[in-house]
Order: sequence, then C-alpha cells, then structure tokens
Amino acid sequence: MSSDLLKHSVNQYLEELPQPVQTRLYESPATCLAIYRLLPELAKYFMMSMVFNENFILLRDLDRWVKPNGKIQFQEAIKSLKSLHLIIPKKNDTGALMIGLNPTFRESFKNALTGGEVRNSFGIVIENNSISMDILNEYSSSKWETILHFMVGTPIAKIPSANVLNLLKSSGLMEETETTAEFKITNEGFQFLLQEANAQIWTLLLQYLKMAESFQMDPVDILNFIFMLGSLEVGKAYSTKELSDTQKNMLKDMRDYGLIFQKNSEASVFYPTNLSIVLTSDNKNAVRSAAGALDSVVQKNKDDSGNVDANTMLNDEVGLQGQKTPEGAVIVETNFKLYSYSNSPLQIAILSLFLHLKTRFANMVTGQITRESIRTALTNGITAEQIIAYLETHAHPQMRRLAEENLMKKLELDPNSKDTLQILPPTVVDQIRLWQLELDRVICYDGSLYSDFESSTEYNLLSKYAQDIGVLLWRDDKKRKFFVSKEGNSQVLDYAKRKLNKK
Repeated sequence: MSSDLLKHSVNQYLEELPQPVQTRLYESPATCLAIYRLLPELAKYFMMSMVFNENFILLRDLDRWVKPNGKIQFQEAIKSLKSLHLIIPKKNDTGALMIGLNPTFRESFKNALTGGEVRNSFGIVIENNSISMDILNEYSSSKWETILHFMVGTPIAKIPSANVLNLLKSSGLMEETETTAEFKITNEGFQFLLQEANAQIWTLLLQYLKMAESFQMDPVDILNFIFMLGSLEVGKAYSTKELSDTQKNMLKDMRDYGLIFQKNSEASVFYPTNLSIVLTSDNKNAVRSAAGALDSVVQKNKDDSGNVDANTMLNDEVGLQGQKTPEGAVIVETNFKLYSYSNSPLQIAILSLFLHLKTRFANMVTGQITRESIRTALTNGITAEQIIAYLETHAHPQMRRLAEENLMKKLELDPNSKDTLQILPPTVVDQIRLWQLELDRVICYDGSLYSDFESSTEYNLLSKYAQDIGVLLWRDDKKRKFFVSKEGNSQVLDYAKRKLNKK
C-alpha cells in the first residue's frame, strides 16, 4: 500500500512513543493485557515465561527454546519487546547478555492475569442496567456503515458528523474538492475499504491520536480508554464517573464511530458495542465489517511450504454446492461479465467504483468490466492491482476450487513448475493491467529544457554532468537537447557558469 497511515500498525505507533509515555501506559492493567495480545506469538510466549519470575534470565537460554528454523521469528520477537521497552537488558559478571521484564509492566500485567489491583482500568460495571444486543448491533452497524457508505458515495439520508469528516480528510482517505466542496474517496480510501474491520477502526483511531496530540490531549488517557474498550463485555453498562476529562470528551467521538452506545449525551453510563471488541482481538475476523461486505470470504488453503493444501481437494462437488454462498462472493467470466451474490448497498456501491452495473436481483447483482469503468476507477486513484486483489479476495469458492485443481494438475505433470494460483481468468487480469498502462504512457515532469548549444563539447559536458548527478530526465544527442528535473536545474546552471563562464 502507498499510504503510510495504512501501513502504520498500532504496534508501530506504540514503539514510537517516548519511553516515559510507554511507562505511564504500563501502569494500566487493561492496557498491558491489550499490548500483550498485540505482540507476536513468540514474544507472548517469552512474556508468560517471565511475568512471574522477577530474576533476569540469559538471552541465550531463550534462544535455546527456539528451533533453528525459527531464528528469524526469535529476532523479531526480541526486537518488538525491546522497542516497546518491555524487557530490560543487562550483562552479568561473565559479560553474557541477560534480560528481565519491565517491572511496571510486570506488576500491571500480573494483576490483569490474577485479578489483583486493577484500579478500575477494566471499567466499573453498573449492575441491572444491561441493554439488548440487537440494539447495540443495529446502532454500531448503522454508525459504521454511514461512514463507509459516505466514502463510496452512496446516497444516504445521514452523513457522518463533522468530526468524522475532518478525520477522513486529515487521514487522506477522502479529499475535498475546491470547486464544489464535495468529498471524494482517494486511492488510500479505497485501500481502506479493503481492510479487515479491526484494521479499518485502528486506521481511524491512529489518526485520531495524531489529531488529539495537536489539541494537547493526553495520549496516555486516550490509549488507556481505547484499550479498555477492547476488554469490556458487550451488552453491559459501564460508569463514566471514573473516567478522566480527556476520556469523557472522547465519548462523543467513540459514539460517532459506533464503538460505544449512550442513550443520550448526558448519560452517566455507556455500552461497548461489538465493534469495540476488535480493537485488541487476536482474531482479525472477530467482527465482520459493515454488512459483511468488506471482509474476506475465502481463506487461502496453503501450507507453510506454499503448496496447495491437499485437504482442500477432498471437498467433493456435491458437498461444496450444498454450502451457502458467502455474502459478497463474486464470479468473473472470461467475457468480463461479473456476478456478485450480495444485496448489500455498500457492497454494490464498492463494485460500482470499477464496474458497469447492469442488473440487480433480490440476492445478486450483475455487471460488466469495461474499458470505461476501469478507466474511471483509475482516474479516481484506484490502481489495477487493487481491483484485481479485491476480485480475488471475494472470489466465489467454486472459482478458487477450480483454480486449485488446475494448479494441482500442472504440479503433477511438472513438479518444478513455477505457476501460481490463478483464481481470476488470465485474460481479465491482463486486460485490466493493460487499461492501466494506457493511462501510464504519458508522464509529466517539472523541469528545464537545455538547447541551442554553441558546440558539441558544451552539450556533452553539461548533459554528462546532469546524468552523473542523477537529474537528467531526457536527452536527444542528434538535436543536442536535454531535459533536467526541477530540483536539479540550479546545480546544472551553477556548473555551466563555472565551466563555460556564461550567465
């Protein structure tokens, strides 16, 4: 992905925090439990081995626990623990490196595991004040779908709040046109729509954290509240009295995202929704994104060696056909026709970004992939690879099964074959890429054209210098002309003045 924001995981954000801020975070048991859940699997194993051991242990002892083929994972685990300052290194009398668990983190994490002194970091439950799960699910789905519908341009009765619009704009997911002041989805925004639910929510929350810092809001209070939400029980009521002023101010924003529900803005209790549980969940599919339209419907059945899992091939035709077609499953034909098993307005709106829709039935829509529809998507910042990846992710199980069968046959005939799994028809994939190349044939650069040289010596001298410093973009030796970038123009001019004694 081209957007740094979408690459920026919560782990990376935490690693970049100053150590004093990290230490303050570790005073909250709920935050420590959430951070533990976000660590790599091997790092979790090391943490559990040290949490009840206050002595330093030799790093080489941990290394011995790992098989030779797991050394890369070992290095990544130790690196993540160091960058979060969860472990403290020191050397013993013999010079061997030893590590111990951060004492602040150890105490809080131990309390989270054993039910010790948690200091309300897991919220204060208000008994006999529960709410229907149907109400919560409908509320969170409505809030979240409103954001996603607005991004894809679906005509909707309600638009997101001003705070949400500002967040979408500042994060680069949408941009506001100068002439009409309308919001339009960006390339990063389309990538956002392809993410799992937890990645989407964290994308907005990370941007929220960056914006909050400019308003002098305490990032520790914000993170503690976010991590607390991921540990609460959906359906139960929690008091707002023990929240800090920063956290109370966050309630309105969290309502706008659908993470919490309040009966009114002055209510003294709040209810976490099903969207909040994905914040610290190990399972990326713990909650399907809005209307199930944006999550993956097919899992790739491959073993660690990259070969197709043989168990997949054991599913017979009758058994597979007897299964319910997944919501949003897509079938793409070699004639560029597309069928999507969905009645979700959101799913249909996303398809319309790069598809010419033709017919809509009760549980299915049909359309045609055309040159015009793809070019429209490309001019809006959507890339060919994103379109292809989206279609592959939502491909119907029958398409995936057929592709796996074809690959297995090729591997049987030639075990050394380097062919990969082709879920979509190759003609469709190639044509989408070719349509993108049509737009990429002309590339504009800002710079300066050098011409009218008095001699070949002058031309060769300056053009070679421009090439040597890496600013030469084009040259024509016959006509004695060359073009340099805007950034390199001043360097070439200075060189010409020194060597040719010209103004």
